[in-house]
Amino acid sequence: MQMVAASKMRRAQEQVLATRPYAAKAWELLTHLAAQRGSHREMHPLLVHRPSIRTTGIVLITADRGLCGAYNANIIRGALQFMQGLGHPARLITVGRRGRDFMLRHGGDLMAEFSDLPPRPALLDITPIARTVIDDFLRDDYDEVYLAYTEFVNTLTQRPTIRRLLPITPGRVESSVMGKYIPDSPVKAMGDYIYEPDPHTILDAVLPRFTELQIYQAILEALASEHSARMVAMRNASENAKELIGALTLNYYRARQEAITKEMLDIAGGAEALVSVRA
Repeated sequence: MQMVAASKMRRAQEQVLATRPYAAKAWELLTHLAAQRGSHREMHPLLVHRPSIRTTGIVLITADRGLCGAYNANIIRGALQFMQGLGHPARLITVGRRGRDFMLRHGGDLMAEFSDLPPRPALLDITPIARTVIDDFLRDDYDEVYLAYTEFVNTLTQRPTIRRLLPITPGRVESSVMGKYIPDSPVKAMGDYIYEPDPHTILDAVLPRFTELQIYQAILEALASEHSARMVAMRNASENAKELIGALTLNYYRARQEAITKEMLDIAGGAEALVSVRA
């Protein structure tokens, strides 16, 4: 299982590192669009901040399976702490059976659930998730949406992350690994963009697609983190099993040697007794 997880981890790592710069620049473009003058009034509903937050939507990304150490527990714990600090109801869209099962057992308000994604998901595999999130937000089922996933830092480090997805907010990217692809400076409206044919046509195509891309990138980060955590967990399990085998083997030989010694002492005692009787 360690070798299988290592093979999957390498493929997932290559995929997440390949898409990360594009996803970061797409997010930078989204925040620049959100910073444009007049965007909140006339641009696009995905840019509009609601005056009061009554319900928060959370896209919780976990694994379908276990045997990956504390990977699932860490992101679920982080999501629960975030929900407790909101002060208002939260509704969940779960990606992965572990998060779904936990939230169902503990009374989470599930709007939708997705599981059994392909080992190497394409953007089309994520489209139903993104469509559900965007449609529910536009339908006012929730007033803001957050992504809860595990960020892949390296093979040994995976960081639970919760960052805002909708409405799109100008500012520094909240992802530490994607932040290096974006200039560390506040996003300002430097001037009005000229849109052809018109702002609504352009933004209706760009904003949902780039929002979908952010969800796709979060799922890739989570997959790379899952396989890394599983590889480390299986390696630790193999090392612990070897140590246990060594300790049990030593105890076995000690017990065997003790039994042999006792038998030899019994034989020697019996022989000594026979000699005494004959004498």
